[in-house]
Amino acid sequence: MEMAELALAKTEVERHSVFKKVKPHAELIASVLCGILILTGWLLEFTNHDTTAIIVYVLSFIIGGYAKAKEGIEETIANKELNVEMLMIFAAIGSAIIGYWTEGAILIFIFAVSGALETYTMNKSFKEISSLMNLQPEEALRIHGGIEKRVHVSELIVGDHILIKPGERVPSDGKILKGITNIDEAAITGESIPVTKNIDDSVYAGTVNMTGSITVEITKPNSETLFQKIIQLVQNAQSEKSPSQLFIEKFEGTYVKVVLAIVALMMVLPHYVLGWDWTETFYRAMILLVVASPCALVASIMPATLSAISNGAKHGILFKGGVHLENLSHLKAIAFDKTGTLTKGKPVVTDIHIQDGEDHNDLLWKIASIENHSNHPLALSIVSHVKKHLNKELLHPETIEDMPGMGVKAIIGEEYWKIGKADFISGLKSNHKLIEKANLLASEGKTIVYVQINNRAVALIALKDVVREEASKAIKELNKLGVYSVMLTGDSEKTAKVIASESLVNEYVAECLPEEKVNQLIKLKERFKTVAMVGDGINDAPALATANVGIAMGEGTDVALETADVVLMKNDLPRIAEAIRLSKKMNTIIKQNIVFSLVVITLLISSNFLQILDLPYGVIGHEGSTILVILNSLRLLR
Repeated sequence: MEMAELALAKTEVERHSVFKKVKPHAELIASVLCGILILTGWLLEFTNHDTTAIIVYVLSFIIGGYAKAKEGIEETIANKELNVEMLMIFAAIGSAIIGYWTEGAILIFIFAVSGALETYTMNKSFKEISSLMNLQPEEALRIHGGIEKRVHVSELIVGDHILIKPGERVPSDGKILKGITNIDEAAITGESIPVTKNIDDSVYAGTVNMTGSITVEITKPNSETLFQKIIQLVQNAQSEKSPSQLFIEKFEGTYVKVVLAIVALMMVLPHYVLGWDWTETFYRAMILLVVASPCALVASIMPATLSAISNGAKHGILFKGGVHLENLSHLKAIAFDKTGTLTKGKPVVTDIHIQDGEDHNDLLWKIASIENHSNHPLALSIVSHVKKHLNKELLHPETIEDMPGMGVKAIIGEEYWKIGKADFISGLKSNHKLIEKANLLASEGKTIVYVQINNRAVALIALKDVVREEASKAIKELNKLGVYSVMLTGDSEKTAKVIASESLVNEYVAECLPEEKVNQLIKLKERFKTVAMVGDGINDAPALATANVGIAMGEGTDVALETADVVLMKNDLPRIAEAIRLSKKMNTIIKQNIVFSLVVITLLISSNFLQILDLPYGVIGHEGSTILVILNSLRLLR
């Protein structure tokens, strides 16, 4: 993204921030002033100062109705379609024409209050963006040719070196070139405990450097940082409308035309057909204009959707749109990738078996010293495990040779070492006890690394990509909600069976390549109709796109994050069940709102035709139902 585009994006968010601070207060103040003027006008009318009372009522019309009238007229011109706001304008003017100034003003007042509530809901949904924007530094200390210069973050390019001092926020994504520190990543992951960062570790924009000064190399443009992706996700979620909302908006235009046509007939037909006088006929037409307006119906969905999206973002669940939030409530099955999703994605040492007569600590120290020269994930895990348990500086073997796909050879003193796979260890065949132990551990889905010294197999180390602590809890929660769980993995049948058992998934499919995951998703959709996929890697992207709802882990790859419909920023699997419950609650509240608003409209219209409803009660019933609908939606913010 060019600097001009970045500036424009920032200006847009700042505009929303100003909107957030000013507009709700302006609408609320206008509503209060309107209410005061209505009370004043009523007192003047009560004391027979009718002309002055009308002037005060006109002021209340203008002050209370300006915002909604402006919005209605602008939208009518832009969309060439009449809307609810225009109905309210007509109803208020009609009330004034027949001399019901107080009722018309009360209509404007309650409409203004409901508008202020809608604005409040909208602003709550902008809360996450504005708070995130406040976390992003605008400047960075760039180092070029040994010279430090403070520049705007939009000027940073990939490869730039920046200095981040203790207490400063990280301005852009990068990797540490120099220094060790602790980083508070709560803004990104939600974890309150700072993470220790060393050379080559990644750091993210918006996080806080707690202790040491670090030099960081920029790895992503400012517009593509994880921080910016979070902001974009929330913005997209606010702009994308659910199918229910789109239907209501289409329905609104047709409904308004029908109401106006019926009101036009109501101004004439009852006089000739029912024998009403002209005053009563026009009066009932105005009441119909008020009570038939679908304000509550229109407000049934959007405030609820925005409240739910805001609630989700606050708890680390980012929805890319109301449609995905709505779909979650219909979920019948969910497929999980294994590595990095149900499991931690990194092998850890689970078992160490050393032959009798060997010095346990000395052997581990030498194993770690050899493995320290390998970049293999298993080797890195072994070194990390040993360093945690032995506070001793590692030695350097005299010679070391990496054997790709097999293991590593090394010489330490007079000892000739081999560390690697079973086929690589020549002295293993005669060690039946070690083989027996290895077979037992392998049956548990563990990977075995063997150790040989001078043609003697002396030890084995078992490693495993362990299941996340919260995985089984997440599956149990999904089972309670009636959601069937399936694990899709490229691992062997044996490993898949063990992980499936530990994570408590209902079903698993082993040896799945990316294209096979897509085929499995298609089969699941045939069985269950609405299916979600949870993944974190590039290989999961096709399956995420195939599912009805794609859910990405927050620490996943950029491709997974971009493809998914929902992102779990804290990598917290139980949040999936929470998201489903939030979706179900939102849909329940929307149904409550729709049924309630339709019942109220029906009752008010029927009462009007039976001539038992007066305009003041029609105003209160109609506008009061709108306020109740919005307040019901705001419950989703909790």
